[in-house]
Amino acid sequence: MLSKFEQSAMVVIFVMASLVMLWMASLFKLIVGPYTVSKSKTPFLLEGDGNDEKRRKKSVLFVTAHPDDESMFFVPTILYLTSVCQLDVHILCISTGNVEGKGYVRKEEMFRACLVLKVPIGNVTILDHLELQDGFDKRWSHSLLADIIAQEIGTHDVDIIITFDDYGISGHPQHRAVHYGVRTLLMEKAMYSQGQPDKTVDAWELISTSIIRKYSGPLDILYSILYSLWLGKEETHCFFSKYPHMCFLAMGQHCSQWLWYRKLFVILSSYAYINTLRKIRL
Repeated sequence: MLSKFEQSAMVVIFVMASLVMLWMASLFKLIVGPYTVSKSKTPFLLEGDGNDEKRRKKSVLFVTAHPDDESMFFVPTILYLTSVCQLDVHILCISTGNVEGKGYVRKEEMFRACLVLKVPIGNVTILDHLELQDGFDKRWSHSLLADIIAQEIGTHDVDIIITFDDYGISGHPQHRAVHYGVRTLLMEKAMYSQGQPDKTVDAWELISTSIIRKYSGPLDILYSILYSLWLGKEETHCFFSKYPHMCFLAMGQHCSQWLWYRKLFVILSSYAYINTLRKIRL
């Protein structure tokens, strides 16, 4: 007869083995399954030939707060749009992340990370505005952000914006400010229409999840599919990364930020494997 210690040990081993098997099965599903699932009717998000001429002409703008946001949170979406859809992808980063005096270093790191993600350096804009500096205690003006994003839309003839939701994944106030900057822009069509009355810009937000889902890695795939297809009432789209290691490679370019807990974050974070976007409605 087994002792209580041996019984407890067997339970722990069984639970750990089950979690490892689920992790591997989820990872296998990501790699061999489809790139996306969606209820969306927006043309650029539909499956099809990546060489389609209409897709090639689309221009997508990611709006982030700090260098490394693109690598920590948006990799599945960026890779899908650059590699599969072959869209014209731009990234607007609102600050240099200079809170520790490493702004110049972090800019160069972001350029290298974007090359890993197949975004040309010429498509990456990193701001160093006096009123938009990095820091939890720095408040960013939503109207100023809207003005800057509108300029970027006009410069690159942007069709689609992708950014944080109103919680900003981690709750960082500047992630949230970026969201409200985009929302402010959407409420004032004249800001981005550039004299083109038929000009429309769709905006999508990356959905923040519970902390359990956030750190469940590829295990989050089942709930993400259920939410995108049946549970969610909004227009949503779910992207799966066929190459999860790309998030690790991209984040590895941010050497000044590549500390042990961020390495652990990239391994455990569901955002390295799955992105669920929701269309922003006013």
